[in-house]
Amino acid sequence: MSLPPLFDRLRLPVIGSPLFIVSSPELVIAQCKSGIVGSFPALNARPQSLLEEWLHRITEELAAWDRGNPDRPAAPFAVNQIVHRSNARLQDDMATCAKWKVPIVITSLGAIEEVNQGVHSWGGITLHDIINDRFARKAVEKGADGLIAVAAGAGGHAGRLSPFALVQEIRDWFDGPLILSGAIASGRSILGALAMGADLAYIGSPFIAAEEANASAEYKSGIVKGRAADIVYSSLFTGVHGNYLRQSIVASGLDPDNLPEGDLKTMDFGTGEGSKKAWRDIWGSGQGIGAVHRVQPAAEYIARLAEEYEAAKAELKSKAF
Repeated sequence: MSLPPLFDRLRLPVIGSPLFIVSSPELVIAQCKSGIVGSFPALNARPQSLLEEWLHRITEELAAWDRGNPDRPAAPFAVNQIVHRSNARLQDDMATCAKWKVPIVITSLGAIEEVNQGVHSWGGITLHDIINDRFARKAVEKGADGLIAVAAGAGGHAGRLSPFALVQEIRDWFDGPLILSGAIASGRSILGALAMGADLAYIGSPFIAAEEANASAEYKSGIVKGRAADIVYSSLFTGVHGNYLRQSIVASGLDPDNLPEGDLKTMDFGTGEGSKKAWRDIWGSGQGIGAVHRVQPAAEYIARLAEEYEAAKAELKSKAF
């Protein structure tokens, strides 16, 4: 199945994943202008009224870019909605998204039919992130247009399954838009995701080190210096298993090798004051950060991805099997 027409504007088959606290309008705009889908969690706009301002700014700046660059139109943007019942803002945030006719809504932590129907009512599409085949089937049954397969090694809330196994199982029955997440940080990895059967790659952690990202200098430095071995998988901080930078766990006074289990009662969508909070103090990160070598503008990183992607395609074509 071909991708919806709104993806025709992509320079690269990539979605910049929504990063809690980190994704800012500046980062989203830079991603879209560079030819990949830019996204942000609705909850990053605080207070809720700020979401209106963000959507106005993103919409206007991308429209201005299109007028000035008709040969290189901006990619569409996406807003991530946490549809778990603990998100008290969901209804208000969805109403704001409806007003601005957000083209793509990424849903997380539950699949709700009414949310999908709402997005469809204004002409948008929904992509739901899942960690296994069972959740994938539920999401499609409830009206999701596409799936984001969050495999082992992904930053933030992540699954345990190999991307090969996860994509294979989903492609047995689903021919709609499929996006793969999990340690993708190079052009070669993007091509690998497509070869596996995905339509798009989902890249998050490298953008924490983008100049436009709303992350501290220490967090960005941790991404640049970190390797796959520095990632710790734990449910303690939000009640849902996720991947975090080891150094941030140590800095909080905890032993990353002896963390207790969490539960959903620890789920917290606040930036927090006083106590240590995910994602403010406990830093989310995927295993692909070994490919991140410096803090740089998002456009420069995306240009590098494009060069690597084209080189990987040429290299593969030259090999005889």
